[in-house]
Amino acid sequence: MEIALSNDIHTYSGGLGVLAGDVVRSSADLNLPLLAVTLVSKKGYFRQELTREGKQIEHTDSWEPSQFMQQLPEEVTVKIQGRDVRIKVWRYIMKSVLGWEVPVYFLDTDIEGNPPEDREITSLLYGGDERYRIKQEIVLGIGGVRMLEKLNVLVHKYHMNEGHSSFLALELLRKFEMDINKVRNLCVFTTHTPVEAGHDKFSYELVQETLGEFIPLNILKSLGGQDRLNMTLLALNLSNYVNGVAKMHGIISREMFPSHKIHAITNGVHSYTWTCESFRRLYDKYLPGWAHEPELLIRIDIVPNDEIWQAHMAAKKILIDYVNTTTNIGMDYEALTIGFARRATEYKRHTLIFSDPERLRRVNSRGRIQLIFAGKAHPKDYRGKMLIEELFRYKEMFKDEIKIAYLENYDINVAAKLVSGVDVWLNTPLPPMEASGTSGMKAAHNGVINFSVLDGWWVEGWIEGITGWAIGPSPEEQASTEELKARELNDLYGKLEYVIIPSYYKRRDEWIPMMKNSIGKIASYFNSHRMMHRYVTEAYL
Repeated sequence: MEIALSNDIHTYSGGLGVLAGDVVRSSADLNLPLLAVTLVSKKGYFRQELTREGKQIEHTDSWEPSQFMQQLPEEVTVKIQGRDVRIKVWRYIMKSVLGWEVPVYFLDTDIEGNPPEDREITSLLYGGDERYRIKQEIVLGIGGVRMLEKLNVLVHKYHMNEGHSSFLALELLRKFEMDINKVRNLCVFTTHTPVEAGHDKFSYELVQETLGEFIPLNILKSLGGQDRLNMTLLALNLSNYVNGVAKMHGIISREMFPSHKIHAITNGVHSYTWTCESFRRLYDKYLPGWAHEPELLIRIDIVPNDEIWQAHMAAKKILIDYVNTTTNIGMDYEALTIGFARRATEYKRHTLIFSDPERLRRVNSRGRIQLIFAGKAHPKDYRGKMLIEELFRYKEMFKDEIKIAYLENYDINVAAKLVSGVDVWLNTPLPPMEASGTSGMKAAHNGVINFSVLDGWWVEGWIEGITGWAIGPSPEEQASTEELKARELNDLYGKLEYVIIPSYYKRRDEWIPMMKNSIGKIASYFNSHRMMHRYVTEAYL
């Protein structure tokens, strides 16, 4: 449904889209015979404006496809609400520096001949109501398969990235005369969320109104659920290979869908894209070939400590200058800088660090800290919007003690500055709701040290005091909600006060080796080249 290819192509909202973009980038680098299909979303997700009180105002974030890609002459139709909806396609070419290319196809219903209502189907990313969403998913899944056939693409595997594209399996089912085994052999499915609300579900009344009797209703219910059409369940039942996006997420997904075999391929990030300029130069100097073989980063110990620190301070200066220019907060280059940036929604717990203001003041008295936040709340996520406003109140509360910034309109460019320029990357989701997370992997590519709750990918990347620090108990430990919160806060404040701050300010000879461990033990593995090797060998072949 979303993909992040560049900052100027507004077809992404967050981590899922950025991951899709990294899949395409690594596939181009590795010369994989892969292509991507998505929606054109000409009006984007939204551009975020924040008032002085932290109220989020959403603006249309339109972009013009013709500036970045070519419209092809091919056209297909899908039936929606009994009408023939025409679909055109734009082709974007992702080019690797090695010369290989991967095409990305953007489906577009904004064409002459379609009624105004249908022209809007591919306009807004994650906009509108359920009816709008199901129309988009019909265009993406059914229209996507038909467009690839029209383009004469011979498809060996269809990889459904989240349940949004599950209708493609129904189109294949019709094409192969209801031969379920044939469809399963063609389909791969990746689920990205352990949160129940993250799985699209539609009433069968709405399905029949929009899709009609596409396949017999009794068969559809046997594949997608008896009460409502669960798009995740539909994909699970029509795929031979299914995976979650971290080992922990695989376990949770198997608990959610116990009758299905669900593997785990832990996410990764595109190493070259998410490494800042100063570290790129450093790796080029000491680890030539690292961008194509990120596993070479395991040899980071050959790089002198002072050059690691110089590269980090160069990135930190870029970030602090940007923060001061855009917020006028007056941050400085020397203070321990903690970053927290992700979608503003309740389970991410942006404000956990402010749970005990007096303890936070005590932490700051041990050594100055400064905090940088960023993230958008979905327009309909009112609790997420309240989180941002709450954070602004804390910003005001601490204004004379701790410098706190909230950067508006979080996007690829802001993310790149943040993950490379902070000293510590903070992550505090409510376990077990983080499927994977990838921002901490990006931070590690730049020698930034992770300080995170043991959820998602961090369960695999964490070695206490070596690659970073944990907040709270391990997933295996049983704890009540109250005990969990108490242990998390104890770790959060205690490790900041007694471990992280003293190490940063007084024991640089301990801090820089941990930065190297972030690179050598995390970035060398948690990258999208390794991830794509696993998809090819386990899911595609």
